[in-house]
Amino acid sequence: MSFSSSTRPSASGARGSGKAPVSGSNRLPASRERRPALAALAVILILLGAAGSALIALRSGDRTDYVAINPASIAPGHKIVKEDLARGDLAGKTGAMIPWADRDKVLNKYTTGWLFRGQYLTLANVTAEPIPAGGALVGVTLEAGRAPSMLLQGGDILQVVQVPAVNQAGGASSILVAAAKVMDVSGGISDAKTNANSTLNLTILVPTSKSTAVAAAAAAKTLVVVKLSESTPPDVPPAGGAG
Repeated sequence: MSFSSSTRPSASGARGSGKAPVSGSNRLPASRERRPALAALAVILILLGAAGSALIALRSGDRTDYVAINPASIAPGHKIVKEDLARGDLAGKTGAMIPWADRDKVLNKYTTGWLFRGQYLTLANVTAEPIPAGGALVGVTLEAGRAPSMLLQGGDILQVVQVPAVNQAGGASSILVAAAKVMDVSGGISDAKTNANSTLNLTILVPTSKSTAVAAAAAAKTLVVVKLSESTPPDVPPAGGAG
């Protein structure tokens, strides 16, 4: 038996019938279609880079001159003169630093602690009264329950007491300074607006012999201050003998 060649499917027809239709959704984008997207991305990156550079330039130009220390070091109680001051520029947040235009605010004032070359000054670094002989200025930070809730101010007289640490059972309290004079105040036991607990920073005038014990108790958070009558004479009389 023989078959006619006309009854057989042609090879080309068989191959043609086996091809799957090409779906347009699965087709990869041609290179010409990707070029506009890449160009747009490049433009965006260039604009972002230019904006960042402009912001950096603006911030670097927004600098202000502030008062800094010129000598290698200045001891506590030193009277500040023009030669002690240098101009330094800073950008961004500068806290309570003193602008160079306001340098007269620190001239003829007395340093409250050691200062070093390049250190920027704040009003907390100086006082209008010199440190008397036999006295030392000590900075202490107190939390709620460690000081009266009433607002303390410069000139107040405080009794400085050391209390036992939280984990020290059976310890006894002791008076470190019978009458210390407040020289500077910052902050408060509670926030004036929210009444939330805060911290009180005091600079107090104490006898030099007691300064180490007071500083150590303050660092250990075992310090409590008690406000005394304004008529109480301080342990260290101010320079000049005035009470």
